[in-house]
Parts: sequence; C-alpha cells; structure tokens
Amino acid sequence: MTFVQIPTNITPSEQQAQQYFIKGNYTQAASCYEQAIETEPEVKSHYWNLGLMLLLQGQEAEAQMTWLLGMEEGEAEQVEQWTVELIKVLQTEAERRETLADYSVAWAIRQHIREISPIYVNNLLYLIELSIKLKTFTGDELTSLEVIELIQSEAIIDIELLLQVLGSIINDDPLHPSVLEFVECCLTHISEPQSFINILLPAAVKIIYSMRQPKVAISLVELCLRLEPENTELLRHLAAFYIRDSNYSQGIEIAKLCYSLSKSLTEKIFAKHLIQRGLMECTGYWNEAYTVFLEQEFLMKSLIEEQPINLESAMVSRLFNANYYAPYLQDNPQHNRQIQNQVAQLCQLNVQKYATEKVQRYKQHSSHKRNKKIKIGYLSHCLSRHSVGWLARWLIQHHTREQFDLYGYFITYKHVDDSLQEWYVQQFNQAYLGGIYSDDIAEKISEDEIDILIDLDSITLDITCEIMALKPAPVQVTWLGWDASGIPAVDYFIADPYVLPDSAQEYYTEKIWRLPQTYIAVDGFEIGVPTLRRDSLDIPSNAVVFLSAQRGFKRHPDTARLQMKIIKEVPNSYFLIKGVADSEAVQKFFMQLAEEEGVEYSRLRFLDLDPSESVHRANLAIADVVLDTYPYNGATTTLETLWMGIPLVSRVGQQFAARNSYTMMINAGITEGIAWTDEEYVEWGVRLGKDEALRQQVAWKLKASRQTAPLWNGKQFTREMEKAYQQMWQRYIEKT
Repeated sequence: MTFVQIPTNITPSEQQAQQYFIKGNYTQAASCYEQAIETEPEVKSHYWNLGLMLLLQGQEAEAQMTWLLGMEEGEAEQVEQWTVELIKVLQTEAERRETLADYSVAWAIRQHIREISPIYVNNLLYLIELSIKLKTFTGDELTSLEVIELIQSEAIIDIELLLQVLGSIINDDPLHPSVLEFVECCLTHISEPQSFINILLPAAVKIIYSMRQPKVAISLVELCLRLEPENTELLRHLAAFYIRDSNYSQGIEIAKLCYSLSKSLTEKIFAKHLIQRGLMECTGYWNEAYTVFLEQEFLMKSLIEEQPINLESAMVSRLFNANYYAPYLQDNPQHNRQIQNQVAQLCQLNVQKYATEKVQRYKQHSSHKRNKKIKIGYLSHCLSRHSVGWLARWLIQHHTREQFDLYGYFITYKHVDDSLQEWYVQQFNQAYLGGIYSDDIAEKISEDEIDILIDLDSITLDITCEIMALKPAPVQVTWLGWDASGIPAVDYFIADPYVLPDSAQEYYTEKIWRLPQTYIAVDGFEIGVPTLRRDSLDIPSNAVVFLSAQRGFKRHPDTARLQMKIIKEVPNSYFLIKGVADSEAVQKFFMQLAEEEGVEYSRLRFLDLDPSESVHRANLAIADVVLDTYPYNGATTTLETLWMGIPLVSRVGQQFAARNSYTMMINAGITEGIAWTDEEYVEWGVRLGKDEALRQQVAWKLKASRQTAPLWNGKQFTREMEKAYQQMWQRYIEKT
C-alpha cells in the first residue's frame, strides 16, 4: 500500500520519513520532510506530507499553515492542481485508517478534506459513514453538510459508496426527518434498482414491525416503486403496510393491482390473501371477502395438486399463512384443516429442500444424552404488549427454574418503549432479540441446543412458520397464539378437554396434548381507572348495556345479526361496539343490520379504542352483558370479561377458535351464557338482558371463582405444562 504521496525520484530524507511514518513516529517523519523542503522547496508533495505528519500529531493549525505555504505564489490552475494532490494524500491516509478501523483519525482527516473542498460529496459521504461507526451520527449531518443538495446537483458520484452510506443511515437512524429526503435524492443516481430495493425493503419491514412507524415504511416502499412501479414484491409489502396503517381502501387497491400483475400460482394466492385481509379488517365487506376466500381456496387446491418442490423461499414463507382467515369465515374444521395441513406440508417440503444442509445438521441434536435441566425455548413476535404477551407471562413467571432453563427468541424485537417486552427479556436465562430473518433465529435455537421449542405464533407470522419447518429443536410444540399450524415438524398442539371436540385428532397432523383442565390460565389482570360513563354516552342509568369489543374481522354478519335480535328483544337496552377496524365501515355495517332487524340507530354506540389495556379492562365494567363473536370467539377479551365479573354470551362451535370462550367459561365455573346453537345464543342474550337477578348471580359466581377456578390459577397451570414438557421429553428420549 502507498502510504504517502512521494516524488518519483525518492530522496534519502523522504525514504527515511516513510519508514518513520510506518512506525508511527510522526515527529521524526516531520523532521525528514522539513529537510526535504529545504533541499527541494519546489516539490509540493513535501508540504502535503509534512502537513499530514503535523496533523497526525494534533497540530492542526500548523498543518494548515504548511499546506497554505505550499500553495503560495501559484496561479489559479496550479493551486487547483495542488489542491487535488493534497486531497489525494489526505484521502490515502484516511482510507488506510479506515482499513485499520481507526475511525476517529480517519474522521479528523476527512474533516480537513471537507475544509479544503466543502463540496466534495464523496468525502462527505465518508464522513457520514465514519460518524455512524463512531456512534456520533445524529441525522442532522444530512442538512448541516448540505449533502442532500450536493447529491441532487452532483453529476459524478460513487454509487457503491452512496448505497453503502444509504444502508448505514437507514439502519442507524431511519426515523430522522431528513432520511426520507436523503433517500429520495439518491433516486436519480440509481441505475440498478434492485440494489436500492435490497437496502430499503428490509429496513421498511423493520420500521413498521419493530418500530411501529407504518407511514415511514410506506414512504420508503413508495420511493422504491418510482424505480419499478410494477414490482410485485414491493406492491405486496405496500398493500400489507397500508392495511397495517388502517388505510384499508388503499391497501385493498394495491393488493388488487398486485394480483393483476401476478404470474405464478403462489403469487396469486398471496395477493388474494392480501385482498381478503384488507376486506376482513375493514369490516362491512363480508360478501366480497367470502368470494375472495373461495377464489383463493380454489388456487390453493390447484397448488396442492401440482405439489411444486422448487418454490422460492420468499414465496414459501407467504404460503404458510395464506389460509389464515378461513376460521373467521366458517366453522368447518375438517375442511379448513385439511387445506391448512396440506399447504403447510407443501411448505415444509420446500423449506427442507432449499435448506437441506441446515435441516440435516439440526437433526444431529444430542442433548438428550446429557443429564441436565430441560432447555425450553419460547418463540414469538408477541412477547410484548400483545394478547399473547399478556397471557403467556404467568407460565413464564411460575416456571420451576430448578428443572428448566428458559430461552426467549424474540422475532421482530420491538425497538419501542414496551415494559412488558422488557419484563420478558429479564425472565429468560437467555434472550435472543431477533429481527426478520428466520435463518438467524433457527441457527441460534440450534446453537443453544434447545430441547423443546414452544411456538406461540402458529400461522400468525410466516417467519415463525419457517423456523418451525426447519425443526431446529428435537421436540416442537404449538401453544396459545392461534390454532395449530399443520406443519409436520411440529410434534404437539396444546389443548384441553373442551377447546377441541373428541374427534379433533382425526384432522390434526400434530399430536393433540390435552391438559387435564384448561389450556390457558392467568392469575389476573391489571385494572386501570375507567374513562367511560353512561351519562357521557347519553345512556340512562337504568338501561341494560350490551358490549362487543373485537377486531373487525371477527364480526361475522350472521352473528352480528343475532346480536341485533337480542338488542331488539331487550327493552331499554343499548349496544356498545368497540374494536380495531375502519370506524366508518363498522358504523355502516351495524346500522344496516339494525335497519334490517328493526333496531333504532339511537340504541347503538360506537366507542374509540382505549389508551391502554388496563383502561380497556376498567371500561368493561360499563357493560351488563358482553356478546361474544362466532365463528371466531374472543380469547383475551373473554378472559378479561370473566375476570371483571361480567356475564358473557358465547356461541360454541367445532373449531378451536369457536370453543375458546366455552373452555374459559367452564374453567371459570359458569355455564350460563354458553350457547350451542344460534337460537340459544339469542335466548341467552335476551334472558341475561332481562333478568337482573341472573346477571348478579353470574357476576357473583365469577368473582368467587377467582379463589378456586382453574382459569385463575397460573401456578397450577404451569405445573401441568411442566409435567407435559417432561413427558414429551421422556417420549423423545425413549424413541431415540
């Protein structure tokens, strides 16, 4: 490597200076260059190198004076040429320092280059890159260095460097106000769009899911689309981002565009899934959503018949949860699970084909030969302020640490203020704060030699599915987050005597492991200060208040119609409706049903979301009766309702999602409100609405159950889960 700028005919002084320089003896090197200047004052490189030696000694003023001295008496063209030579000397040393990871010195040298040539944009980019490495980058440099304006006007720029700095900025401080402007100014210099997209798209995914800033993520994807407006990968993400941001109409429109551009069967299936997702979450488009569901189901059956085994990993990942909305639309587990199981099996075949080496290596797990504590790994993107996070904490808290080592694998770890997430981090023997890459997380699970891996997400997240399909642990279990995934690599699905009918094993690929009483238990919930009052809602104090608080895609029109029949039959009753959805669409949906059933609009109240979970629970107390959804029941909302001592009416079906409230009510010690038909649902609603004494009796039983019922005994539930883990592990040892 050339360390300093030297003339062709090197003198002894310069030769000696270079040797001193290499050894870091800058004082002696400076003396040699001073001698060289005395001998050859006309050789400008002596001045440039002497100044550099002074700079490296911290003598900045002296260095600048030396360079100015070298520039004296030069014509304009000469000074310009000498400036180029000086910058080259400084840049060479800066690059050497960067190679040595001596970033602070490299930064200082480049600051001097900036002073010499403030519009040298490549140097400014290096300065930003160095400040990121030194952890001094604030984002304000994008404006203070005027780098955005220079990039916009600069005809010649190092594109590789520009992309490198773009990637560093977008990972370091993606939410700074100037970052989007910086990204946009880069567009005119991009000739190969995919390199640009490869930087921005993963960043956008992190921004929306880990940082919860959907609008920033949307803007990044839209900038990418300027380069490739018909890129279906970008359109898929953009549709999902819009839906995540509750901009359902835009999300549906983009998803439909994506479908029109899709060519392969797998692309079409996922585009249909996105359309369905937008329609379901918006609420009010059930007929169209069901039509899309049937179309998507036809496509999935076609794929199952084809049995392709060379699918791209990204396509496989999306297929895992393509059938997600089936149980929200119909209570037909034999049919739904057959398709889910076949799709999941096809996905696993493809995963294990393109990751053959990993799968084979993971099979070599040998921890069963050691006589130590069982290692339990919990895998989820929901170990935070999320329903799963609120419910799983009692199991984690009550675990017997003398028998089990607990490992937490956080997918898309949230880079936000989340006290529950931080609580989880502290509970595990080791916590892996992962991102969006399934390979990295699976590798860590294997390295940690986890014995039993507990999947808390099921098909709610494609990353989780891919990890489970790789089978990084010898025993794998699904619990809590949804229904079973149908992935063959999952050994067990945790249930209880009530949440699945006796015949369920016929259509599950996983072995159903039934705990003796309940598949979930909590010790209780934190209750805040209520913010709802009847008088503020213009509801009489003697009125009967019904409540439904669920996400939009749980509001099946058939069940919503039954709810209207109940309101109509109970005099002086009001219906409070709350949940995540398009508020305008929800109001239109319920008002149309009210009109069809002869219920006055004035008896409906549409509530905003509460500021926190604890306030939401406190506000449940305004209700006399809560009306559950079907064919997809509440889960966390059911537990919260029962904990607050409020009577619940729930329709029981055949699928897991249609029996959640049933098992919870049984395990809380009540049967009042359990309906096995639509007619019973209406009957229980009317009866509880009209019979105040019955409501009080149910409320009393629920409050008394806090001391005795299995549903409220997290410690006993944990013992049952631990017993199940030990038996699962023993079976594995015996088999191997």
